[in-house]
Amino acid sequence: MRLEKAIPAAALEAIRAPFLNAGAQTADSPVLQPLSLLLDLSGESMRARLFVVQGDGGEELALRPDFTIGVARSHIEAGTAIGRYVYEGKAFRVAPAGSDRAEEFLQIGIEAFGPPEGPRADAEVAALAWKASAAGGRDDLTLLLGDVSLFSAFVDSLDLAAPLAARLKRAFSHPRLLKAELDAEPVAATPSGSGKLANLLAGLPEAEAEEVLRELWAMTGVEPVGGRRPADIVHRLIVRAEAQDAGRLSADEIAAVRGYLAVSASPRAALSTVKTLAGPKAAALDAALKDWDVRLSALAELGADESRMTLSTGFGRAFGYYDGMLFEVRSAALGDERPVAAGGRYDGLLPRLGGKAAGAVGCMVRPARAYAGGVE
Repeated sequence: MRLEKAIPAAALEAIRAPFLNAGAQTADSPVLQPLSLLLDLSGESMRARLFVVQGDGGEELALRPDFTIGVARSHIEAGTAIGRYVYEGKAFRVAPAGSDRAEEFLQIGIEAFGPPEGPRADAEVAALAWKASAAGGRDDLTLLLGDVSLFSAFVDSLDLAAPLAARLKRAFSHPRLLKAELDAEPVAATPSGSGKLANLLAGLPEAEAEEVLRELWAMTGVEPVGGRRPADIVHRLIVRAEAQDAGRLSADEIAAVRGYLAVSASPRAALSTVKTLAGPKAAALDAALKDWDVRLSALAELGADESRMTLSTGFGRAFGYYDGMLFEVRSAALGDERPVAAGGRYDGLLPRLGGKAAGAVGCMVRPARAYAGGVE
């Protein structure tokens, strides 16, 4: 396992300072996390990036790839409605083949849970990541912004059939699925042949559909075989049902989605372009666009430089639990594949972990990348 190089204590202290001044309590996360949970929440594609180990009871575990899930689980176990936590420790990810990236590395970050304060809280966390990154001394930083919920609002503006809209929203975090949607020949909806259960599950968010399947197994005494996880089964049933029942995007709708995904510009220019691409229910976008006005004003107020920001509508992250605003702080010297800091909103995570619905937003910074003298 490749380790990252240490950085000077003074540089680490400067990068750490914004987090320590954020009014959060100290938290930790178990180094070992359930593999099945990580894959259910982040997607099967994450498996190749995880260090997997066998637990004493035979359960497959993984070294934590980051702190968010572990801190969220600890918050739920504490039984508090509101929590703001800062952490510092090592995380672990398998480097891509042929890469020289560190596989054990230091992260410092914050996770905030509580009322869904929305855009102002998003801006506060993004500004915190920006300050911590800049404290490392780099002068080539930029802030890349995205928004999963903005894509959902844009899809709503197209006034698609509900199953088709749901399928398209789910595909946003899976580039290959989204490409398949946009590359497919437009076809009309076909009569259902997927079965009542698949049709029922297709009308639910994937996490709720998984819970329904678990309840059906418990009620009927069914024991799943073959190692297939409920999330995998649900996803396959939903994809099959929606493909048969919802038809495909029309040529005009495909063009509209492609146009949306191609937007990448200064934030206000990008949002102006998105507004012009809206479909017949343009009002569906209004709230999302107003939220961005609040975010951008708050970011400027908190010291982030808007001239160094880009809003890219097609930007997403590997961790599939993000469902709102996303961001990465990038360094020109390190390139796009090695972000200095990253974070975003993930309101849907706590309910998926068995907790109560709440606002959730967080970020982390990699000190070794933020440090101007570092290369990883």
